[in-house]
Amino acid sequence: MPILPRNGLWRPRRSAVRGIAWVGGAIAWTAAALIGAALAVFFAATVVVILIMAGILATLATAAIRARRSVRAPVDDAEVLEARNIGGHSWVAYGWDGRR
Repeated sequence: MPILPRNGLWRPRRSAVRGIAWVGGAIAWTAAALIGAALAVFFAATVVVILIMAGILATLATAAIRARRSVRAPVDDAEVLEARNIGGHSWVAYGWDGRR
């Protein structure tokens, strides 16, 4: 506890240590502000890259869906047989004798 003078007010003396501490605090505050600004820019760039990648992914997905819709199997394919499962592992094929 500091020793108070008779009037009850405590007035610290100015010293060289106080000035050095003030300069050190200012340097530390400036360094923290610069590091914070650099991290903010880094994370903003990360978000931009993620948005670009999401846009590319959405574009490729749209192109894949359109390509799938545009490609259709031919309706009258002579190589395709119709088959029906009649139970278990037994199947009956139709249309195989019409190719002669």
